Amino acid sequence: MAFGAFVVMLLAIAAVWLFQLVGGFQPCPLCLEQRTGYYIAIPLTLAALLLQGPAPRLARLLVLAAAVAVAWSAGLGVYHAGAEWGFWPGPSTCSGGGGDNIFDNPNGLLGALDTEHVVSCTEVQGRFLGLSFAGWNVLSAGTAAFLLLLAALIGPSRRTAAAPAAGTGAGTR
Repeated sequence: MAFGAFVVMLLAIAAVWLFQLVGGFQPCPLCLEQRTGYYIAIPLTLAALLLQGPAPRLARLLVLAAAVAVAWSAGLGVYHAGAEWGFWPGPSTCSGGGGDNIFDNPNGLLGALDTEHVVSCTEVQGRFLGLSFAGWNVLSAGTAAFLLLLAALIGPSRRTAAAPAAGTGAGTR
């Protein structure tokens, strides 16, 4: 389950970077903040996967910490999607209307600092299958948090205890 969550998180963060770098979608401050949960949870989950055998208790603790981090991202996604739909106001730090590419600015990087606009958190930049990026984050981060929580609760010791040891059980002599 932790490996499944790891894959979900890697795919989600790869997708947002692909949309940003290749698709030209500029993230708002709240979008960037939602990524933080992934940046914390991915290495914690990787460490937990590597430590399952030698240190199962530590691995379980790391998985639980990763679940909290990615659940925070899912919560931010709910808040963000609600602001996009107008259910509540977005944060005051998310204002403006999007800016030009700083490398296209004739004044260069320093001149762009004066003209760069923050992308609004309440304006949807695009939808895929009816969901904004924030909505997709709720699904991916929520799924990862659920899988990680299950992995932490079940743990490797209970999963492996249910399986008979090699060379024992019916059919062996």
